[in-house]
Amino acid sequence: MHLRILLPFELFAEVTGVTRIVAETHDGSFGLLPNRLDCVAALAPGILTWQTPADGEGFAAVDVGTLTKVGREVVVTVRRALQGRDLASLRTTVDQEFLALDQTEHQVRTVMAKLETGFARRFMQMQS
Repeated sequence: MHLRILLPFELFAEVTGVTRIVAETHDGSFGLLPNRLDCVAALAPGILTWQTPADGEGFAAVDVGTLTKVGREVVVTVRRALQGRDLASLRTTVDQEFLALDQTEHQVRTVMAKLETGFARRFMQMQS
């Protein structure tokens, strides 16, 4: 298989000759082999694993995104990704960075919602 990992503004990784891919979704992890039927999956923050005969296993910590398999082409599109050889350190990175950023984004969304509500309330008062 041919694996491409895409970030919003760049190609993060491109790997050819992939024999196996394991990805994490919100319902658990699943594997892809070259002859699997075409599919699309929503990815959860976690570790994406692939294997090639030449290089062995490769790992990338990925944020939420999608995985699309069409024929032998597999495209993973995510917001953020980090690549590494050590699985334990990547798992720690996912827990610390991606999940912490998700909490920060949630706090920002909460503040924005309060600002929008306040703006709408003041606008309605001006109309009265």
